[in-house]
Amino acid sequence: MAIQRRLADAVVRHDDLGPVRRIAGVDVGFEDGGRVTRAAVVVLDAEDLRPLDSSLARRETVFPYVPGLLSFREIPAVLDALEGLTAPPDLLLCDGQGSAHPRRMGIACHLGLVTDLPSIGVGKSRLTGRHGPVPEERGAWTPLYDGDEIIGAVLRSRAGVKPIYVSPGHRVGLETAVDRVMRCLTRYRLPETTRAADALASGR
Repeated sequence: MAIQRRLADAVVRHDDLGPVRRIAGVDVGFEDGGRVTRAAVVVLDAEDLRPLDSSLARRETVFPYVPGLLSFREIPAVLDALEGLTAPPDLLLCDGQGSAHPRRMGIACHLGLVTDLPSIGVGKSRLTGRHGPVPEERGAWTPLYDGDEIIGAVLRSRAGVKPIYVSPGHRVGLETAVDRVMRCLTRYRLPETTRAADALASGR
């Protein structure tokens, strides 16, 4: 926790990204009862969402499961997977939180800081914070608060389904994070980056 608090001060929480042509989805799972960490990275064309590259990495899990500290458990395998790409992506979309974290240091922040790549967290559920009702129409969102601080957005990615939780990681502001996630959405609740990485990780 002390490391997270220290690192959080180094995270760039405004837009500091160049042209985005290659956008990567990052997904992490576990095998053999949690003893093996499996990380998948799939790179898509940022305009038409065509798959361009992918990498799958496995390594021994050396950090225990502790809520709020998952990046320490997951990032080593993600770094292995990133090294397997032919070229680094321009933006990472992580299956997890960014600044919507008790210490503002979810996996998207941590991974972005370690790699110095712009990053966004896309969570399926809320880790922390509070929010009001989310309008039903696709693309509507409401701020996610921790006290008076806005730490993310609760985004209706598809009408009639549960919202997703979008938060900046590193070198991306909130409005850009929401915009970039919307550009990766088709007819599903989750962005194509997440879906592609999950498909690779599960062998589909």
